[in-house]
Parts: sequence; structure tokens; C-alpha cells
Amino acid sequence: MYQFSISGAAKGESVEEGQKLAHELGAALARAGHSLLTGATQGLPNYAAEGYKKAGGKMSVGISPAATKVEHILKYRLPTKAYDTILYSGLHYVGRDMLLITSSDAVLSIGGRLGTLHEFTIAMETDTPIGFLHGAGGVGDEIDRLLDLSRPIRSTAYVDFSDSPDDIVAKLSRHLDIVHSKYKNLYL
Repeated sequence: MYQFSISGAAKGESVEEGQKLAHELGAALARAGHSLLTGATQGLPNYAAEGYKKAGGKMSVGISPAATKVEHILKYRLPTKAYDTILYSGLHYVGRDMLLITSSDAVLSIGGRLGTLHEFTIAMETDTPIGFLHGAGGVGDEIDRLLDLSRPIRSTAYVDFSDSPDDIVAKLSRHLDIVHSKYKNLYL
């Protein structure tokens, strides 16, 4: 079982376009038997967390930018119901993003805006594998173009793309199985 973070837009057009797709992505992650991490935010990450729990996912963790549950709900106005536990980091959004990505074995990204782009750059800089589920618009559907513009890329991070939730989860899982083959007993 790997820890996958799901990154995506909290607000905006890609949330409307990607709600069903995000729900399916969470369900695909649950069916694959992995645990879920998100930024404990609204929008696509929360829809994915809801899909994950509905599909019987075993461990759903939110990493909040807030320092307390009160701040999480009242100041940031963020959800709590789709999570087995929430870590109240007190790191605000920038620090939360770093903790989220570096705590993950891989990142699944859908839709998105500036925060999703930030999480993508953290994944690239830390060589964290990342998969983009196309179809929700936003930053996620433009990443391949941004990668082309930024050649040559210093990062050796694995980056993949798909239009299918099950396919992108399977691709990243296979990649992690190869990378961690001599440590697979640690991931049971």
C-alpha cells in the first residue's frame, strides 16, 4: 500500500468540469488498496476523498494549512467529513503543500490552478512521481505544454498522463513497484 496525494483545484471552472472525474479517481485509488492524502481542502481533492471513502478506502488523511480544527473550519472554511484523520499543520498553504507532497509516495493531479502548479513544482523538485488525470481543465491539462516550455528539465521525477482514473493509478503503482522492488515488504 502506497501513500498517494491527490492534488487539484479547490475552486474554479475545473472543479465544475472535474467533480465526477475526481470522485472516480478517489474510488480508483481505494480499489487499488492505497492510502489517500490531500490538502484537506474543498473542491476536487475533497470530491476525490469522498469517492475514496465511498469505495471503501482504508486510510484517508487530510493535511490542513490550519493550526487547529477550529481554524480549519472557521478561518479556512475547509471540510472534515471525508477524512479518517486530519493533521493540523499550522504551515499555511505554502508549507502545507510541501508537507503534503514530500509525505507522498506519488501524486495524482487533476484540474487545478496556482496551488496545483505549486504542488507540481514541489513534486518535480523532490523527484516525487506525479500523474495527471486529464479531462478537468485547468493547470492539469496544460502541464505537458509547460514541460515542453521548460526543457531541459533538471528533475528526474516520473511524470505520466491519462484520461482514465484506473489507468493513471495503475501506471503510478507499477512505477512505484519497480522503484521500491527490493523494499516491497515495507509496503504491504
